[in-house]
Amino acid sequence: MPSFNQSIFHPTVFFLTGIPGFETYHAWIFIPFCCLYVIAISGNGMILFVIITESSLHEPMYYFLSMLSFTDLGLCLSTLVTMVGIFWFNAREISFDACIGQMFFIHGFTFMESSVLLAMAFDRYVAICNPLRYVTILTNSRIIKVGFAIVIRGTTALVPLLLLLKHLSFCGSHILHHSYCFHPDVMKLSCTDTKINSAFGLAIVISTAALDSVLILLSYVLIIHSVLSIASPEERKKAFGTCVSHISAVAIFYIPMISLSLVHRFGKHAPPLVHTLIANIYLLIPPVMNPIIYSVKTKQIQKAMVKMVLSKII
Repeated sequence: MPSFNQSIFHPTVFFLTGIPGFETYHAWIFIPFCCLYVIAISGNGMILFVIITESSLHEPMYYFLSMLSFTDLGLCLSTLVTMVGIFWFNAREISFDACIGQMFFIHGFTFMESSVLLAMAFDRYVAICNPLRYVTILTNSRIIKVGFAIVIRGTTALVPLLLLLKHLSFCGSHILHHSYCFHPDVMKLSCTDTKINSAFGLAIVISTAALDSVLILLSYVLIIHSVLSIASPEERKKAFGTCVSHISAVAIFYIPMISLSLVHRFGKHAPPLVHTLIANIYLLIPPVMNPIIYSVKTKQIQKAMVKMVLSKII
């Protein structure tokens, strides 16, 4: 195995990292990861399928849920190839252009998921605070426009960010800390000034994920205020019950994201294993947990999935 010094590296090649210190057991370690990928892909795929095929689920809430499942599928598939290559075939090398492409999809789907969660928060706000106008506000044409806006918002800002990355020079170590290409991780390997890249990256995060989280919080402040004005305890419980799935999805998306950002910002001396584990949790836990949460907490999704499975068996 070659020693990773500057002289043997082409400047456009990086090496991805599996689980540091456990390289011998990578094939076995990937078995639970493989199970998570299967759960995430099959779970989100089933939710997409039942929402598309079941006419009773052709409502705004479920359209937004299908967008969430689509972004979760995108996140899983964006890292699946490199994960399989590293853990089963020890294929750690990735070209700079391939790395840029993977970053585009990973960060793009991440920002899109943040936007979808914001749209779902607005859906809950309208359903609880203004139920009589729900159907007239969230029409099919407006939901389609929201979907296009989510895609455009999630991808356009990434193009200049990644173009700025292509102008950096890389020297010294070309070993990334994760099993996939992550913008802050790649940027750290540059031997040139990255202040513009850092500032632009921070501006994108603030204008997308950070802004979305503030607006989601604001929407729930308004929802809580509206629900507390309801006289009937049963109606209050029912109103809060419709929000449980979404609140859970928001938590499992933002907590790993914030944890990974903090590790990159302040965890310079943290063990490599910490970086790797948090990075994998950040990308795998939301796609795995979201279909479980919505299939358990949402009766309509439950019924549709049971109906689909029984029809296949029969």
